[in-house]
Amino acid sequence: MNMNYFVVGTNNMEAAINFYDSLFEQTELNQVLATDRMTYWQGADLAFAVAIPFDEQPATNGNGTMVGFGVESQAEVERLHKKALVLGGTCEGEPSQRGPMFSAYVRDLDKNKLVFSYRIA
Repeated sequence: MNMNYFVVGTNNMEAAINFYDSLFEQTELNQVLATDRMTYWQGADLAFAVAIPFDEQPATNGNGTMVGFGVESQAEVERLHKKALVLGGTCEGEPSQRGPMFSAYVRDLDKNKLVFSYRIA
C-alpha cells in the first residue's frame, strides 16, 4: 500500500500557492487545478493539495502530523530545505542522516510540517 495524496490546510491560499509553486519548481509536481477552496499539484504517483477547510474554521497544523516527500538524492533534500527557508518556511531539522534516511524538516507558512527524505540504505 502506498500513500497517493496529501492535503494540508491554509488560511491564505494566495501565499500558499506562491510558496508551493516555487518550492515544487524543479520537481515532478506541477499545479494541475485550482478552485476557490483547493489547489492541486500532481506527479506520476502523488497528488498534493492545499485547502481552505471545508468547515470554514481556521486551518491549524497538527501536533505530530507531518507530510513526507521522498526525493532522489541528498542534494535534492538540501535544495528543497534551503528553498523552503528562502520562501519563508521555518527550519524544524537541518539536513542530515537519520538512520537509513537523509532528511530535512521544515514548516510552511501555515506551520504545516514537511519532511524531504532520501533513502540511503
